[in-house]
Amino acid sequence: QAQLVESGGGLVPPGGSLTLSCTTSGFTLGIYAIGWFRQAPGKEREAVSCIGASDKSTYFADSAKGRFTNSRDNAANTVYLRMNNLLPEDTAVYYCARGVACSSDSRSGFYDYWGQGTQVTVSS
Repeated sequence: QAQLVESGGGLVPPGGSLTLSCTTSGFTLGIYAIGWFRQAPGKEREAVSCIGASDKSTYFADSAKGRFTNSRDNAANTVYLRMNNLLPEDTAVYYCARGVACSSDSRSGFYDYWGQGTQVTVSS
C-alpha cells in the first residue's frame, strides 16, 4: 500500500522559510511524479508545484515561482518543497500526492495517493 506523509509545516513569520517533506513508502519513488497542493480555509485546493520522475520541476502557482523549490531524494524515499520569503497568503494545508505524471488538476486522475497534509501558517 502506497503511503505519503507530509511534515515540516508550522508557524512562521512573513519573510520566513520552511522546508516541507513528503516521505513515501510502499512504492518505488523514482518512477513517479510527486505533486504539491495546498488548500486554504474556504478556498479550493490549488496546485503548487510538481517534480517529475525525471527530476524536472513545474511550478503551477504563479506565487510560488521564484520562491519555492522542489527536490527529491529517491534513495531516502522523500520529496522536499523548500519555501522562501513566505507570505500570509501562503497559509494553507499542504498536501503531496503521487502521480503518473505532473498535472495541475488534482481531479485529473493523474494522482492516486495523497498524504494527510501539513499546516503552514504565515503570521506575525
